Amino acid sequence: MPRIFDNIDLQLLPILRDTLKLSYRADFCVGYFNLRGWRKLDDLIEQYIGGETSCCRLLVGMQGLPSDEVHTAFTLSTSEGRLDNSTIIRFKKKIAAEFKDQLTIGAPTNEDEAGLRRLSHQLKTKKLVIKLFLAHPLHAKLYLVHRNDPNSPIVGFLGSSNLTLAGLNRRLFDCVLTR
Repeated sequence: MPRIFDNIDLQLLPILRDTLKLSYRADFCVGYFNLRGWRKLDDLIEQYIGGETSCCRLLVGMQGLPSDEVHTAFTLSTSEGRLDNSTIIRFKKKIAAEFKDQLTIGAPTNEDEAGLRRLSHQLKTKKLVIKLFLAHPLHAKLYLVHRNDPNSPIVGFLGSSNLTLAGLNRRLFDCVLTR
């Protein structure tokens, strides 16, 4: 039976953490990824070995600014969503700059620095694999957790919570499904 996490009476983050404790792999798809939000889950991803069968795969589809959407709508291009290499490089630089800007908000703490070091380590050891979806804005929020459980080998969290501090702690109307 699906459960609704309203982050008022039933919190998403503790249940997601409990589910990840029993996992060997995870697949996340979000619109936004916040480096400080990752810190809420990174210790559980550390248990993974790394590589394709024991990692967290994260697909991020950053939403563009309204001005970007207007520009896209009125561009004379007929590429129908296909991006050339120079556009991909420009988007990657823009997203890296946005990640950097996340770190300049507020005074960084020792906990922030430790979290960034763990993130860097997880990327290098392939415990975390991040891919950017750039063809168009990706609004989905899906967390799939793979477990060695014959009754529910995959637990899926579907809803409105991005991988951000606010998304994990305050967004409403999330649902968990098992298979």
